Amino acid sequence: EVELVESGGGLVQAGGSLRLTCATSGFSFDDYAIGWFRQAPGKEPEGVSSMSTSDGSTYYTRSVKGRFTISADNDKNTMYLQMNSLKPEDTAAYHCALVHGVTAQAMGTRSIYEYDYWGQGTQVTVSS
Repeated sequence: EVELVESGGGLVQAGGSLRLTCATSGFSFDDYAIGWFRQAPGKEPEGVSSMSTSDGSTYYTRSVKGRFTISADNDKNTMYLQMNSLKPEDTAAYHCALVHGVTAQAMGTRSIYEYDYWGQGTQVTVSS
């Protein structure tokens, strides 16, 4: 059974940093693109970043490029999202997710409703 559990969210001032962690089990990173999406209240979910561990390719949505970094530790079955220079508009629930058999680019640009698995999420709140 695939399981994804996020942690690391919290309240931070604008300009601050957070590191999100997604502990996973029940699948092989080699078979999936892994990534993060977020959903703010009243807004559609948005793909934030994704990664293909098989070739190291990554994708970032334009609004987070240069500020967020996705990474993974295959030995620990864990993925991370380092978020720097946070802005109030980054406030949202952040979810880690998987899509089988696609590239990082493909995962990042498709609807999250086509994702295969995702976790319950961790809340990130950025105050101005």
